[in-house]
Amino acid sequence: MSVGDVAGLVAALAFVVLVALLARPILKLGAVLDEARTAIKGVSDSTVPLIAEVTTTVGQANEQMEKIDTITTNAAQVTTNVSALTALFAATVGSPVVRVAAFTYGVRQAVAGRRTGAGKAGRRAGRAAV
Repeated sequence: MSVGDVAGLVAALAFVVLVALLARPILKLGAVLDEARTAIKGVSDSTVPLIAEVTTTVGQANEQMEKIDTITTNAAQVTTNVSALTALFAATVGSPVVRVAAFTYGVRQAVAGRRTGAGKAGRRAGRAAV
């Protein structure tokens, strides 16, 4: 064996040792990548049905919102109708009721004035007699 053959043999052995040393981390990296692939597949498998359920839920929520919108519109119409009815009732009945109230107030004041006047006159007569 010549010096070149020995150098070639040493280089080949160094390469084999280098490959042996690098094989273990490469195999571990491969295992890590396999686990990552499995985890991503699991997430993907569980995400697709979840997205389908979310889509269904959003669709049902939109249907309910349309129903609520209809109810709100009807409530606004009822409020408008009640307001108009109240204004009509006040215009129709309000004026005569105010007049009757004013008349009864005037009658009460007149009756109270007569009583007060009669009471004063009776008291004066009673004092003069004493």
